[in-house]
Amino acid sequence: MESEKLEGKHEPRAKAAGAAPGLAFVADVPLRITVQLGQARMRVRDVLALERGSVVELDRAVGEPADVLVNGRVVARADLTVVDERLAIRIVEVVAAPAAAAADA
Repeated sequence: MESEKLEGKHEPRAKAAGAAPGLAFVADVPLRITVQLGQARMRVRDVLALERGSVVELDRAVGEPADVLVNGRVVARADLTVVDERLAIRIVEVVAAPAAAAADA
């Protein structure tokens, strides 16, 4: 009887958080989300010479998806878009985790 009460207490929180019941305990853990448009290699003297209006060429082509990183690890690719005059992203691909990819092979 007691175990039934405990199970019932955890179910609403999992459903409210939108997470699977087994992941409910981590639903409120904060994560750092970063969207990386591209990269460039520069020398210190070139960085110091940057000023307003300077252009830095990135390693991505126009229209190529940006990387979405969670705590520094790429988890998805996304297109840039605008929502209510704010920059936003639309996920176009979810990247499989290395462990999951190895398990599938």
